[in-house]
Amino acid sequence: MKKTVADQFAEVLALAGVKRIYGVVGDSLNALTEALRKRGDIEWVSMRNEEAAAFAAGAEAHLTGQLAVCAGSCGPGNLHLINGLYDCHRSRVPVLAIAAQIPSSELGTGYFQETHPESLFRECSHYCELVSAANQMQRTSEIAIRNAVGKRGVSVVVLPGDVALQKAEDARAPTPESLSMSPSQVTPSAEQVQQMASLLNSGARVTLLCGAGCEGAGAQVVELARKLQAPVVSALRGKEHVEKDNPHFVGLTGLIGYASGYWAMIDCDVLLMLGTDFPYRQFYPDTADTHIIQVDLRAENIGKRTRVDLGVVGSVAATVQALLPRIETKKDTKHLERALAHYRKTREELDGLGRGTVGKKPLHPPQVARAFDLQASDSAIFTCDVGLPTVWAARYATMKGQRRLVGSFNHGSMASALAQAIGVQKAFPDRQVISFSGDGGFTMLMGDFISLVQLGLPIKVVVFNNSSLGFVAMEQQVGGMLDVGTALRNPNFAQLAEAVGIKGLRVEDPGDVDAAVQQALATPGPVLVDAVVSKAELVMPPKITASMAAGFTLFGVKALLNGRTNEVLELARTNLWR
Repeated sequence: MKKTVADQFAEVLALAGVKRIYGVVGDSLNALTEALRKRGDIEWVSMRNEEAAAFAAGAEAHLTGQLAVCAGSCGPGNLHLINGLYDCHRSRVPVLAIAAQIPSSELGTGYFQETHPESLFRECSHYCELVSAANQMQRTSEIAIRNAVGKRGVSVVVLPGDVALQKAEDARAPTPESLSMSPSQVTPSAEQVQQMASLLNSGARVTLLCGAGCEGAGAQVVELARKLQAPVVSALRGKEHVEKDNPHFVGLTGLIGYASGYWAMIDCDVLLMLGTDFPYRQFYPDTADTHIIQVDLRAENIGKRTRVDLGVVGSVAATVQALLPRIETKKDTKHLERALAHYRKTREELDGLGRGTVGKKPLHPPQVARAFDLQASDSAIFTCDVGLPTVWAARYATMKGQRRLVGSFNHGSMASALAQAIGVQKAFPDRQVISFSGDGGFTMLMGDFISLVQLGLPIKVVVFNNSSLGFVAMEQQVGGMLDVGTALRNPNFAQLAEAVGIKGLRVEDPGDVDAAVQQALATPGPVLVDAVVSKAELVMPPKITASMAAGFTLFGVKALLNGRTNEVLELARTNLWR
Protein backbone atom coordinates (compact mmCIF):
# COMPACT_ATOMS: atom_id res chain seq x y z
CA MET A 1 0.00 0.00 0.00
CA LYS A 2 1.36 3.40 -0.96
CA LYS A 3 2.35 5.95 1.68
CA THR A 4 0.16 9.00 1.16
CA VAL A 5 0.85 12.64 1.89
CA ALA A 6 -1.61 12.34 4.79
CA ASP A 7 0.35 9.35 6.13
CA GLN A 8 3.53 11.40 5.97
CA PHE A 9 1.86 14.32 7.75
CA ALA A 10 0.60 12.02 10.52
CA GLU A 11 4.09 10.58 10.94
CA VAL A 12 5.58 14.04 11.47
CA LEU A 13 2.84 14.90 13.97
CA ALA A 14 3.55 11.72 15.93
CA LEU A 15 7.28 12.52 16.00
CA ALA A 16 6.37 15.96 17.38
CA GLY A 17 4.63 14.25 20.31
CA VAL A 18 1.05 14.97 19.23
CA LYS A 19 -1.39 12.70 21.09
CA ARG A 20 -4.71 13.85 19.67
CA ILE A 21 -6.40 16.07 17.08
CA TYR A 22 -9.61 17.94 17.91
CA GLY A 23 -11.99 18.50 15.03
CA VAL A 24 -15.09 17.74 12.99
CA VAL A 25 -14.69 15.22 10.18
CA GLY A 26 -15.42 16.07 6.54
CA ASP A 27 -14.67 14.69 3.11
CA SER A 28 -11.63 16.90 2.58
CA LEU A 29 -10.17 15.46 5.81
CA ASN A 30 -10.82 11.82 4.92
CA ALA A 31 -7.23 11.06 3.95
CA LEU A 32 -5.96 12.41 7.27
CA THR A 33 -8.53 10.65 9.45
CA GLU A 34 -7.80 7.39 7.61
CA ALA A 35 -4.09 7.87 8.21
CA LEU A 36 -4.75 8.36 11.92
CA ARG A 37 -6.98 5.28 12.03
CA LYS A 38 -4.26 3.13 10.49
CA ARG A 39 -1.60 4.44 12.88
CA GLY A 40 -3.60 4.19 16.09
CA ASP A 41 -1.25 6.39 18.13
CA ILE A 42 -2.97 9.76 17.51
CA GLU A 43 -6.56 10.04 18.70
CA TRP A 44 -9.18 11.85 16.66
CA VAL A 45 -11.34 13.74 19.19
CA SER A 46 -14.75 14.26 17.61
CA MET A 47 -16.21 17.67 18.43
CA ARG A 48 -19.54 19.25 17.47
CA ASN A 49 -18.03 22.59 16.43
CA GLU A 50 -14.59 23.45 15.10
CA GLU A 51 -14.46 26.61 17.22
CA ALA A 52 -14.71 24.40 20.30
CA ALA A 53 -11.98 22.20 18.81
CA ALA A 54 -9.59 25.15 18.63
CA PHE A 55 -10.38 26.22 22.20
CA ALA A 56 -9.83 22.63 23.39
CA ALA A 57 -6.47 22.43 21.64
CA GLY A 58 -5.45 25.78 23.10
CA ALA A 59 -6.29 24.68 26.64
CA GLU A 60 -4.25 21.50 26.24
CA ALA A 61 -1.30 23.50 24.90
CA HIS A 62 -1.62 26.05 27.71
CA LEU A 63 -1.35 23.43 30.44
CA THR A 64 1.16 21.04 28.88
CA GLY A 65 3.36 23.53 27.03
CA GLN A 66 3.39 20.99 24.18
CA LEU A 67 2.06 21.22 20.63
CA ALA A 68 -1.69 20.61 20.35
CA VAL A 69 -3.60 20.19 17.09
CA CYS A 70 -7.06 21.01 15.76
CA ALA A 71 -8.55 20.53 12.30
CA GLY A 72 -11.42 21.66 10.12
CA SER A 73 -12.64 20.54 6.72
CA CYS A 74 -12.72 22.83 3.69
CA GLY A 75 -14.56 26.15 3.59
CA PRO A 76 -17.06 26.59 6.44
CA GLY A 77 -15.42 23.81 8.44
CA ASN A 78 -12.08 25.48 8.94
CA LEU A 79 -13.64 28.94 9.12
CA HIS A 80 -15.21 27.88 12.42
CA LEU A 81 -11.68 27.47 13.81
CA ILE A 82 -10.79 31.12 13.53
CA ASN A 83 -12.13 32.51 16.82
CA GLY A 84 -10.51 29.76 18.86
CA LEU A 85 -7.26 30.22 16.95
CA TYR A 86 -7.25 33.95 17.70
CA ASP A 87 -7.50 33.02 21.36
CA CYS A 88 -4.65 30.51 21.08
CA HIS A 89 -2.42 32.97 19.25
CA ARG A 90 -3.06 35.87 21.62
CA SER A 91 -2.47 33.54 24.59
CA ARG A 92 0.83 32.44 23.00
CA VAL A 93 0.23 28.69 23.19
CA PRO A 94 1.66 26.25 20.60
CA VAL A 95 -1.18 25.08 18.37
CA LEU A 96 -1.14 23.66 14.85
CA ALA A 97 -4.36 24.04 12.85
CA ILE A 98 -5.03 21.85 9.85
CA ALA A 99 -7.28 23.64 7.39
CA ALA A 100 -8.43 21.21 4.72
CA GLN A 101 -9.05 22.68 1.28
CA ILE A 102 -11.20 22.00 -1.81
CA PRO A 103 -9.62 20.00 -4.69
CA SER A 104 -6.52 21.83 -5.85
CA SER A 105 -7.63 21.87 -9.49
CA GLU A 106 -10.72 23.87 -8.52
CA LEU A 107 -8.92 26.65 -6.64
CA GLY A 108 -9.72 30.08 -8.04
CA THR A 109 -12.94 28.99 -9.79
CA GLY A 110 -15.49 29.91 -7.14
CA TYR A 111 -15.98 26.21 -6.43
CA PHE A 112 -18.42 24.91 -3.80
CA GLN A 113 -17.18 25.88 -0.30
CA GLU A 114 -14.09 27.66 -1.69
CA THR A 115 -12.27 29.98 0.72
CA HIS A 116 -8.62 30.93 1.04
CA PRO A 117 -7.43 29.98 4.54
CA GLU A 118 -3.84 31.01 3.81
CA SER A 119 -5.16 34.59 3.70
CA LEU A 120 -7.90 34.32 6.31
CA PHE A 121 -5.70 32.90 9.07
CA ARG A 122 -2.69 35.11 8.42
CA GLU A 123 -3.48 37.56 11.24
CA CYS A 124 -3.89 34.88 13.90
CA SER A 125 -0.81 32.79 13.11
CA HIS A 126 2.97 32.92 12.89
CA TYR A 127 2.96 30.66 9.85
CA CYS A 128 0.18 29.84 7.37
CA GLU A 129 0.92 28.06 4.11
CA LEU A 130 -0.81 26.02 1.40
CA VAL A 131 0.56 22.58 0.50
CA SER A 132 -0.04 22.42 -3.24
CA ALA A 133 2.14 19.40 -4.07
CA ALA A 134 3.29 16.20 -2.40
CA ASN A 135 6.92 17.28 -2.30
CA GLN A 136 6.03 20.20 0.00
CA MET A 137 4.35 18.23 2.76
CA GLN A 138 7.15 17.17 5.05
CA ARG A 139 9.12 20.39 4.99
CA THR A 140 5.99 22.52 5.37
CA SER A 141 4.78 20.48 8.34
CA GLU A 142 8.17 20.73 10.05
CA ILE A 143 8.38 24.49 9.53
CA ALA A 144 4.83 24.92 10.82
CA ILE A 145 5.54 22.90 13.96
CA ARG A 146 8.77 24.74 14.71
CA ASN A 147 7.03 28.10 14.31
CA ALA A 148 4.21 27.12 16.66
CA VAL A 149 6.53 25.63 19.29
CA GLY A 150 9.43 28.06 18.96
CA LYS A 151 7.40 31.28 18.72
CA ARG A 152 4.60 30.11 21.02
CA GLY A 153 1.53 30.62 18.89
CA VAL A 154 -0.49 29.26 15.99
CA SER A 155 0.65 27.70 12.74
CA VAL A 156 -1.78 26.74 9.98
CA VAL A 157 -1.23 24.11 7.28
CA VAL A 158 -3.73 24.33 4.41
CA LEU A 159 -4.06 20.92 2.75
CA PRO A 160 -6.33 20.16 -0.25
CA GLY A 161 -8.06 16.82 0.08
CA ASP A 162 -6.72 15.52 -3.24
CA VAL A 163 -3.12 16.41 -2.34
CA ALA A 164 -3.51 14.56 0.96
CA LEU A 165 -4.34 11.40 -1.03
CA GLN A 166 -1.32 11.66 -3.34
CA LYS A 167 1.68 9.36 -3.01
CA ALA A 168 4.18 10.84 -0.59
CA GLU A 169 7.62 11.91 -1.78
CA ASP A 170 10.52 10.11 -0.09
CA ALA A 171 12.07 12.31 2.59
CA ARG A 172 14.19 11.81 5.65
CA ALA A 173 12.02 11.93 8.76
CA PRO A 174 12.82 14.57 11.39
CA THR A 175 13.91 13.62 14.89
CA PRO A 176 11.57 14.25 17.82
CA GLU A 177 14.26 16.48 19.35
CA SER A 178 14.29 18.72 16.28
CA LEU A 179 10.55 19.36 16.62
CA SER A 180 10.20 19.82 20.39
CA MET A 181 12.36 22.84 21.08
CA SER A 182 12.54 23.99 24.70
CA PRO A 183 11.80 27.67 25.32
CA SER A 184 15.00 29.67 25.64
CA GLN A 185 15.88 31.52 28.84
CA VAL A 186 17.06 35.04 28.05
CA THR A 187 19.21 36.86 30.61
CA PRO A 188 19.78 40.62 30.25
CA SER A 189 23.25 42.13 30.36
CA ALA A 190 25.04 42.57 33.69
CA GLU A 191 24.80 46.34 33.19
CA GLN A 192 21.01 46.21 32.92
CA VAL A 193 20.72 43.89 35.89
CA GLN A 194 22.75 46.37 37.94
CA GLN A 195 20.53 49.25 36.79
CA MET A 196 17.49 47.30 37.97
CA ALA A 197 19.13 46.55 41.31
CA SER A 198 20.06 50.20 41.86
CA LEU A 199 16.49 51.39 41.27
CA LEU A 200 14.99 48.66 43.44
CA ASN A 201 17.50 49.18 46.26
CA SER A 202 16.81 52.92 46.29
CA GLY A 203 13.03 52.56 46.59
CA ALA A 204 11.51 52.53 50.07
CA ARG A 205 8.22 51.06 48.82
CA VAL A 206 8.52 48.49 46.02
CA THR A 207 5.60 46.58 44.49
CA LEU A 208 5.76 43.69 42.01
CA LEU A 209 3.17 43.29 39.24
CA CYS A 210 3.33 39.77 37.83
CA GLY A 211 1.84 38.29 34.67
CA ALA A 212 1.86 35.13 32.59
CA GLY A 213 5.59 35.53 31.97
CA CYS A 214 6.13 34.42 35.57
CA GLU A 215 5.29 30.82 34.67
CA GLY A 216 7.98 28.64 36.22
CA ALA A 217 9.39 31.58 38.18
CA GLY A 218 7.17 31.48 41.27
CA ALA A 219 9.98 30.62 43.68
CA GLN A 220 12.24 33.39 42.35
CA VAL A 221 9.41 35.93 42.58
CA VAL A 222 8.73 35.02 46.22
CA GLU A 223 12.42 35.29 47.11
CA LEU A 224 12.72 38.68 45.40
CA ALA A 225 9.59 39.92 47.19
CA ARG A 226 11.03 38.71 50.51
CA LYS A 227 14.29 40.63 50.04
CA LEU A 228 12.49 43.77 48.91
CA GLN A 229 9.67 43.49 51.51
CA ALA A 230 7.41 43.99 48.51
CA PRO A 231 3.74 43.09 48.03
CA VAL A 232 3.02 40.97 44.94
CA VAL A 233 0.09 41.97 42.73
CA SER A 234 -0.95 39.80 39.81
CA ALA A 235 -2.57 40.39 36.49
CA LEU A 236 -5.23 37.75 35.82
CA ARG A 237 -2.95 35.49 33.76
CA GLY A 238 -0.29 35.71 36.45
CA LYS A 239 -2.60 34.49 39.22
CA GLU A 240 -1.95 30.77 38.68
CA HIS A 241 1.82 31.33 38.78
CA VAL A 242 2.32 33.66 41.76
CA GLU A 243 -0.60 33.17 44.15
CA LYS A 244 0.40 29.72 45.44
CA ASP A 245 2.59 29.57 48.57
CA ASN A 246 3.24 33.32 48.36
CA PRO A 247 3.05 35.16 51.71
CA HIS A 248 3.47 38.47 49.84
CA PHE A 249 0.45 38.02 47.53
CA VAL A 250 -2.08 40.88 47.85
CA GLY A 251 -4.48 40.05 45.04
CA LEU A 252 -5.27 41.18 41.52
CA THR A 253 -5.67 44.63 40.10
CA GLY A 254 -7.79 45.86 37.20
CA LEU A 255 -11.49 45.92 36.49
CA ILE A 256 -12.07 42.57 38.18
CA GLY A 257 -9.34 42.84 40.79
CA TYR A 258 -9.16 43.74 44.45
CA ALA A 259 -8.81 47.14 46.09
CA SER A 260 -5.71 45.81 47.88
CA GLY A 261 -3.96 45.03 44.60
CA TYR A 262 -4.83 48.40 43.14
CA TRP A 263 -3.55 50.42 46.11
CA ALA A 264 -0.36 48.37 46.45
CA MET A 265 0.50 49.45 42.89
CA ILE A 266 -0.58 53.06 43.22
CA ASP A 267 1.15 53.67 46.57
CA CYS A 268 4.73 52.69 45.74
CA ASP A 269 8.05 54.29 44.86
CA VAL A 270 9.12 51.58 42.41
CA LEU A 271 6.83 49.29 40.41
CA LEU A 272 8.53 46.21 38.96
CA MET A 273 6.51 44.65 36.11
CA LEU A 274 7.45 41.02 35.52
CA GLY A 275 6.21 39.28 32.37
CA THR A 276 2.98 41.19 32.04
CA ASP A 277 1.25 43.14 29.30
CA PHE A 278 -1.56 44.22 31.65
CA PRO A 279 -3.63 46.44 29.35
CA TYR A 280 -5.62 48.85 31.53
CA ARG A 281 -3.65 52.09 31.70
CA GLN A 282 -5.91 53.70 34.31
CA PHE A 283 -4.70 51.22 36.94
CA TYR A 284 -1.00 52.11 36.71
CA PRO A 285 0.62 54.73 38.94
CA ASP A 286 0.81 58.05 37.15
CA THR A 287 3.07 60.28 39.20
CA ALA A 288 6.58 61.52 38.55
CA ASP A 289 7.64 60.12 41.94
CA THR A 290 7.05 56.48 40.92
CA HIS A 291 9.74 54.68 38.91
CA ILE A 292 8.63 51.78 36.72
CA ILE A 293 10.79 48.88 35.57
CA GLN A 294 9.41 46.43 33.02
CA VAL A 295 10.87 42.99 32.31
CA ASP A 296 9.48 41.12 29.32
CA LEU A 297 10.74 38.54 26.86
CA ARG A 298 9.18 40.51 24.00
CA ALA A 299 10.75 43.91 23.41
CA GLU A 300 7.59 45.22 21.74
CA ASN A 301 5.74 45.04 25.06
CA ILE A 302 8.09 47.43 26.85
CA GLY A 303 6.37 50.74 27.58
CA LYS A 304 3.28 49.80 25.61
CA ARG A 305 0.87 50.31 28.52
CA THR A 306 2.58 52.87 30.73
CA ARG A 307 5.73 54.95 30.64
CA VAL A 308 8.77 53.08 32.01
CA ASP A 309 12.05 54.30 33.46
CA LEU A 310 13.88 51.08 32.61
CA GLY A 311 12.94 48.44 30.06
CA VAL A 312 14.62 45.03 30.24
CA VAL A 313 14.30 42.25 27.68
CA GLY A 314 14.62 38.90 29.38
CA SER A 315 12.89 35.82 30.76
CA VAL A 316 11.46 36.44 34.22
CA ALA A 317 13.07 33.42 35.89
CA ALA A 318 16.53 34.07 34.44
CA THR A 319 16.36 37.83 35.03
CA VAL A 320 15.23 37.56 38.65
CA GLN A 321 17.84 34.86 39.33
CA ALA A 322 20.56 37.20 38.07
CA LEU A 323 19.08 40.10 40.04
CA LEU A 324 18.75 38.44 43.45
CA PRO A 325 22.45 38.57 44.49
CA ARG A 326 22.48 42.34 43.84
CA ILE A 327 19.41 43.12 45.96
CA GLU A 328 19.93 44.53 49.44
CA THR A 329 17.52 43.03 51.96
CA LYS A 330 15.20 45.76 53.18
CA LYS A 331 14.36 46.12 56.87
CA ASP A 332 11.37 48.46 56.61
CA THR A 333 8.18 46.36 56.32
CA LYS A 334 5.56 49.12 56.60
CA HIS A 335 4.62 49.10 52.90
CA LEU A 336 4.26 45.32 52.84
CA GLU A 337 2.37 45.13 56.13
CA ARG A 338 -0.07 47.83 55.03
CA ALA A 339 -0.74 46.02 51.74
CA LEU A 340 -1.17 42.65 53.47
CA ALA A 341 -3.56 44.14 56.04
CA HIS A 342 -5.57 45.69 53.21
CA TYR A 343 -5.59 42.33 51.40
CA ARG A 344 -6.82 40.46 54.48
CA LYS A 345 -9.64 42.99 54.91
CA THR A 346 -10.53 42.76 51.20
CA ARG A 347 -10.40 38.97 51.32
CA GLU A 348 -12.71 38.89 54.34
CA GLU A 349 -15.19 41.13 52.55
CA LEU A 350 -15.11 38.96 49.41
CA ASP A 351 -15.51 35.77 51.43
CA GLY A 352 -18.40 37.40 53.27
CA LEU A 353 -20.16 37.90 49.92
CA GLY A 354 -19.67 34.17 49.37
CA ARG A 355 -21.79 33.17 52.36
CA GLY A 356 -25.52 32.64 52.07
CA THR A 357 -28.46 32.16 54.39
CA VAL A 358 -30.90 29.27 54.10
CA GLY A 359 -34.11 30.42 52.47
CA LYS A 360 -32.83 33.93 51.77
CA LYS A 361 -32.99 34.43 48.03
CA PRO A 362 -31.62 35.44 45.64
CA LEU A 363 -28.65 33.12 45.39
CA HIS A 364 -25.45 35.14 44.99
CA PRO A 365 -22.89 33.87 42.47
CA PRO A 366 -19.91 34.37 44.85
CA GLN A 367 -21.41 31.72 47.15
CA VAL A 368 -21.44 29.15 44.33
CA ALA A 369 -17.88 29.96 43.26
CA ARG A 370 -16.57 29.89 46.82
CA ALA A 371 -18.27 26.56 47.55
CA PHE A 372 -16.53 24.95 44.57
CA ASP A 373 -13.23 26.47 45.63
CA LEU A 374 -13.55 25.10 49.16
CA GLN A 375 -14.58 21.60 48.08
CA ALA A 376 -12.51 21.08 44.93
CA SER A 377 -9.31 19.08 45.10
CA ASP A 378 -5.91 20.75 45.32
CA SER A 379 -5.17 19.50 41.81
CA ALA A 380 -8.38 20.85 40.26
CA ILE A 381 -8.25 22.78 37.01
CA PHE A 382 -10.76 25.60 36.56
CA THR A 383 -11.89 27.07 33.25
CA CYS A 384 -14.06 30.18 33.03
CA ASP A 385 -16.11 32.06 30.48
CA VAL A 386 -15.46 35.72 29.80
CA GLY A 387 -17.47 38.26 31.79
CA LEU A 388 -18.87 37.53 35.23
CA PRO A 389 -17.61 33.90 35.42
CA THR A 390 -14.09 35.27 34.99
CA VAL A 391 -14.73 37.59 37.94
CA TRP A 392 -15.86 34.71 40.15
CA ALA A 393 -12.90 32.55 39.11
CA ALA A 394 -10.45 35.42 39.65
CA ARG A 395 -11.81 36.23 43.11
CA TYR A 396 -12.72 32.80 44.47
CA ALA A 397 -10.73 30.04 42.70
CA THR A 398 -7.57 29.97 44.81
CA MET A 399 -4.48 28.55 43.15
CA LYS A 400 -3.29 26.24 45.92
CA GLY A 401 -1.53 22.92 45.37
CA GLN A 402 -1.36 22.01 41.69
CA ARG A 403 -4.42 23.99 40.63
CA ARG A 404 -4.53 25.80 37.30
CA LEU A 405 -6.81 28.41 35.72
CA VAL A 406 -7.65 28.61 32.01
CA GLY A 407 -9.75 31.21 30.23
CA SER A 408 -9.89 33.53 27.25
CA PHE A 409 -8.05 36.23 29.16
CA ASN A 410 -6.38 38.04 26.23
CA HIS A 411 -8.89 37.52 23.43
CA GLY A 412 -11.91 37.78 25.72
CA SER A 413 -14.18 35.39 23.84
CA MET A 414 -17.51 34.12 25.06
CA ALA A 415 -18.13 30.35 25.14
CA SER A 416 -14.55 29.29 25.83
CA ALA A 417 -14.97 27.58 29.21
CA LEU A 418 -16.75 24.35 28.25
CA ALA A 419 -14.60 23.82 25.16
CA GLN A 420 -11.39 24.51 27.07
CA ALA A 421 -12.52 22.09 29.77
CA ILE A 422 -12.72 19.37 27.13
CA GLY A 423 -9.09 19.94 26.12
CA VAL A 424 -8.04 20.03 29.77
CA GLN A 425 -9.81 16.78 30.65
CA LYS A 426 -8.43 14.95 27.59
CA ALA A 427 -4.92 15.99 28.55
CA PHE A 428 -5.40 15.24 32.27
CA PRO A 429 -8.01 12.47 32.56
CA ASP A 430 -7.35 11.87 36.27
CA ARG A 431 -7.74 15.46 37.44
CA GLN A 432 -10.87 17.31 38.52
CA VAL A 433 -11.99 19.79 35.86
CA ILE A 434 -14.54 22.49 36.70
CA SER A 435 -16.02 24.87 34.14
CA PHE A 436 -17.40 28.19 35.36
CA SER A 437 -19.76 28.91 32.46
CA GLY A 438 -22.02 31.87 31.93
CA ASP A 439 -25.52 31.16 30.63
CA GLY A 440 -24.75 33.17 27.50
CA GLY A 441 -21.40 31.49 26.88
CA PHE A 442 -22.71 28.00 27.66
CA THR A 443 -25.58 28.26 25.20
CA MET A 444 -23.38 29.75 22.48
CA LEU A 445 -21.43 26.48 22.04
CA MET A 446 -23.88 24.19 23.79
CA GLY A 447 -23.57 21.53 21.12
CA ASP A 448 -20.30 20.36 22.60
CA PHE A 449 -22.00 19.75 25.94
CA ILE A 450 -23.19 16.52 24.30
CA SER A 451 -19.54 15.71 23.57
CA LEU A 452 -19.00 15.13 27.29
CA VAL A 453 -21.15 12.00 27.00
CA GLN A 454 -19.70 10.86 23.71
CA LEU A 455 -16.11 11.33 24.90
CA GLY A 456 -16.75 10.07 28.44
CA LEU A 457 -15.41 13.20 30.15
CA PRO A 458 -16.30 13.74 33.84
CA ILE A 459 -16.27 17.55 33.64
CA LYS A 460 -18.30 19.47 36.20
CA VAL A 461 -20.08 22.33 34.42
CA VAL A 462 -21.33 25.19 36.58
CA VAL A 463 -23.76 27.45 34.75
CA PHE A 464 -24.20 30.83 36.43
CA ASN A 465 -27.77 31.25 35.29
CA ASN A 466 -28.76 34.89 35.73
CA SER A 467 -30.84 35.08 32.52
CA SER A 468 -28.65 37.92 31.37
CA LEU A 469 -25.43 38.89 29.66
CA GLY A 470 -24.55 40.28 33.06
CA PHE A 471 -21.22 41.95 32.47
CA VAL A 472 -22.52 43.71 29.35
CA ALA A 473 -25.58 44.91 31.26
CA MET A 474 -23.32 46.32 33.96
CA GLU A 475 -21.14 48.06 31.35
CA GLN A 476 -24.23 49.67 29.86
CA GLN A 477 -25.39 50.81 33.30
CA VAL A 478 -21.98 52.27 34.14
CA GLY A 479 -22.29 54.27 30.92
CA GLY A 480 -25.56 55.67 32.19
CA MET A 481 -27.58 53.64 29.67
CA LEU A 482 -30.56 51.39 30.09
CA ASP A 483 -29.47 47.81 29.36
CA VAL A 484 -30.57 46.63 25.92
CA GLY A 485 -30.32 43.17 24.36
CA THR A 486 -28.86 41.54 27.46
CA ALA A 487 -31.88 39.52 28.63
CA LEU A 488 -31.78 35.74 28.05
CA ARG A 489 -34.78 33.42 28.16
CA ASN A 490 -33.18 30.26 29.49
CA PRO A 491 -34.46 26.72 29.87
CA ASN A 492 -34.01 24.65 33.01
CA PHE A 493 -30.41 23.65 32.31
CA ALA A 494 -30.52 20.77 34.79
CA GLN A 495 -33.43 19.19 32.93
CA LEU A 496 -31.64 19.80 29.65
CA ALA A 497 -28.59 17.97 31.01
CA GLU A 498 -30.70 14.99 32.06
CA ALA A 499 -32.22 14.86 28.58
CA VAL A 500 -28.78 14.29 27.01
CA GLY A 501 -27.66 11.75 29.62
CA ILE A 502 -25.78 14.02 32.04
CA LYS A 503 -26.54 14.43 35.74
CA GLY A 504 -28.26 17.78 36.28
CA LEU A 505 -28.62 19.68 39.55
CA ARG A 506 -30.58 22.91 39.90
CA VAL A 507 -29.81 25.22 42.82
CA GLU A 508 -31.88 28.25 43.76
CA ASP A 509 -31.71 28.39 47.57
CA PRO A 510 -28.45 29.42 49.29
CA GLY A 511 -29.03 26.61 51.76
CA ASP A 512 -28.69 23.98 49.03
CA VAL A 513 -25.37 25.11 47.56
CA ASP A 514 -22.88 23.13 49.64
CA ALA A 515 -24.78 19.86 49.27
CA ALA A 516 -25.15 20.35 45.50
CA VAL A 517 -21.45 21.07 45.09
CA GLN A 518 -20.54 18.03 47.17
CA GLN A 519 -22.85 15.82 45.10
CA ALA A 520 -21.53 17.20 41.82
CA LEU A 521 -17.89 16.59 42.72
CA ALA A 522 -18.63 13.10 44.07
CA THR A 523 -20.66 11.96 41.06
CA PRO A 524 -18.73 9.91 38.47
CA GLY A 525 -19.04 11.28 34.96
CA PRO A 526 -20.13 14.73 33.81
CA VAL A 527 -22.44 16.89 35.93
CA LEU A 528 -24.16 20.20 35.25
CA VAL A 529 -25.01 22.51 38.15
CA ASP A 530 -27.66 25.04 37.11
CA ALA A 531 -27.06 27.82 39.65
CA VAL A 532 -29.95 30.27 39.40
CA VAL A 533 -28.24 33.42 40.61
CA SER A 534 -29.10 37.08 40.94
CA LYS A 535 -28.69 39.11 37.76
CA ALA A 536 -28.23 42.28 39.77
CA GLU A 537 -24.91 41.35 41.38
CA LEU A 538 -22.58 44.32 40.99
CA VAL A 539 -18.89 43.79 40.32
CA MET A 540 -17.20 46.84 41.73
CA PRO A 541 -13.67 47.55 40.46
CA PRO A 542 -11.05 48.75 42.95
CA LYS A 543 -11.00 52.21 41.40
CA ILE A 544 -14.38 53.94 41.23
CA THR A 545 -14.24 57.04 39.03
CA ALA A 546 -16.59 59.98 39.16
CA SER A 547 -17.86 59.13 35.68
CA MET A 548 -18.70 55.57 36.76
CA ALA A 549 -20.61 56.82 39.79
CA ALA A 550 -22.40 59.35 37.62
CA GLY A 551 -23.19 56.61 35.11
CA PHE A 552 -24.88 54.46 37.74
CA THR A 553 -26.81 57.48 39.00
CA LEU A 554 -27.93 58.32 35.47
CA PHE A 555 -28.96 54.68 34.92
CA GLY A 556 -31.09 54.81 38.08
CA VAL A 557 -32.82 57.98 37.00
CA LYS A 558 -33.48 56.66 33.48
CA ALA A 559 -34.78 53.36 34.85
CA LEU A 560 -37.22 55.15 37.17
CA LEU A 561 -38.42 57.49 34.40
CA ASN A 562 -38.96 54.51 32.08
CA GLY A 563 -41.05 52.59 34.59
CA ARG A 564 -38.27 50.14 35.54
CA THR A 565 -38.44 50.81 39.29
CA ASN A 566 -38.11 47.07 40.04
CA GLU A 567 -34.62 46.99 38.54
CA VAL A 568 -33.42 49.81 40.77
CA LEU A 569 -34.88 48.13 43.83
CA GLU A 570 -33.33 44.80 42.88
CA LEU A 571 -29.90 46.44 42.57
CA ALA A 572 -30.33 47.91 46.04
CA ARG A 573 -31.60 44.69 47.61
CA THR A 574 -28.84 42.60 46.04
CA ASN A 575 -25.87 44.85 46.75
CA LEU A 576 -26.73 47.11 49.69
CA TRP A 577 -29.24 45.28 51.88
CA ARG A 578 -27.37 41.98 52.26
